Amino acid sequence: MAFQTYSLLVLSVIMISFGHVENRSNLLQLQNDIDKLKADFNSSHSDVADGGPIFTDKLSSWTERNEKRIILSQIISMYLKMLEKTDKSKAHVRNISEELHTLKESLSDGSQKIEDLKNLTKLEMSDLKVQRKAVNELFSVLQKLRDTSSSPKRKRSQFQRLCKC
Repeated sequence: MAFQTYSLLVLSVIMISFGHVENRSNLLQLQNDIDKLKADFNSSHSDVADGGPIFTDKLSSWTERNEKRIILSQIISMYLKMLEKTDKSKAHVRNISEELHTLKESLSDGSQKIEDLKNLTKLEMSDLKVQRKAVNELFSVLQKLRDTSSSPKRKRSQFQRLCKC
């Protein structure tokens, strides 16, 4: 039962926040489609509540809009992956899939960022060539980190000292 509620909540929030559900009737249709999908998956089974939610608890720690786009794009990908193995002859499955594909397209930058993160974890940091490249980029990386972590007030005061206005 908990997964049903979380699933509906996550999908509804995603779709409403990105403007893909224009009116209440579309949201009600989506809710009906999700209810049918729940029946397909027998999601009222007692084991659904074991271990807590799988998506909604992850959303709470992603607070910035761009951060949310990254995690939401990954969550949508997981739903699409799950729906690939379902019966596409059912209208409710097609409707949900179409809505998720539309959302995925609107979050394409988030998908690319996920790929960038995955590629970073694959870097072989024991490789001498990779180490050389990393050392050559170290100053630039530290500069970007410092720029992003500096407060706007500090940047302004530094600029005023540099500027002889």
